[in-house]
Amino acid sequence: MQKIIPQRLKKGDEIRVVAPATGIKIIGQDCRAIAKERFEKMGLKVSFGKNTVDDNFDMVASTDIKKRADDIMEAFLDKNVKAIFSIIGGFNSNQILPFLDYEVIKNNPKIICGFSDITALLNAIWTKTGLVTLYGPHYSSIGMRKGCEYTLDCLQKMLFDEGYELEDAPEWSDDLWFIDQEKREFIRNKGRKIWHQGDAKGVLVGGNLGTLLLLSGTCYQPKFEKDTILMVEDCFTAKDADGKIFMRQMQALAQRDDFANVKAVLIGRFQKASAVSEEMKNFIVKSIPQLADIPVIADLDFGHTTPIATLPIGGDCIISAGKIKIKW
Repeated sequence: MQKIIPQRLKKGDEIRVVAPATGIKIIGQDCRAIAKERFEKMGLKVSFGKNTVDDNFDMVASTDIKKRADDIMEAFLDKNVKAIFSIIGGFNSNQILPFLDYEVIKNNPKIICGFSDITALLNAIWTKTGLVTLYGPHYSSIGMRKGCEYTLDCLQKMLFDEGYELEDAPEWSDDLWFIDQEKREFIRNKGRKIWHQGDAKGVLVGGNLGTLLLLSGTCYQPKFEKDTILMVEDCFTAKDADGKIFMRQMQALAQRDDFANVKAVLIGRFQKASAVSEEMKNFIVKSIPQLADIPVIADLDFGHTTPIATLPIGGDCIISAGKIKIKW
């Protein structure tokens, strides 16, 4: 596949906010305002897809498939738009995949960023076009009043520069910040856990594990080509069950024929409610035979806890002596 790297941003560029899954109505006015101000401080203009309005909010907090797809295609076709951000995640971004024009996207490459359920959209675009996409904060993520410094730093290094060394955030949180911006609980970061030592380099692929598996057997499923670095994270679904669900989902992925091309695995931090102990993490890694001889690094700052690193799907990753360098 021919890799396409979108142009980095510069001051004065416009970003477009769209809703591939859940609609904007779920985002509070304070969060919207803070995010807009933060992007403007970066020197960027903010615009919204015409269907990214409060009225578009149905029984699953989303809207018509065509409306969602149209907003994405209009953003790619608009010459003034240089980057696209999802407003938030959700449960149904995979619905829109057949309704996108991948030839248009390929011929109008630009940055597109989001995480969680947006895993489906980002990996589909990478698979169908070769366009490198960003697994990073939603527009709403930038509306976090406190504890957003690491998220902003990583994002700006990807938007404006070629990359960075992925370091551990000094602290993290897993609280309901979007409910109460002032009532926050921050936890000292004990740092990454290196379950298997080793060096590796390759192309990053992955995102939210459960969402990535939704692409199995479809034309949108990313291939693990020669020298792949797999990044996966999990979101809380059921207390005391997430470790087991993660284990069987990870095993399913590891049983793919092309998993032999995976040279290392990066695992994002589990949410507190998942109750995945250190012993369970160790058990998961040891119980999956395909992980036995490759580097595995866990408790990294990407996924559903905050802050959030920005990682390029299709970008380059170098792992050496426990350090992780990201570039595109």
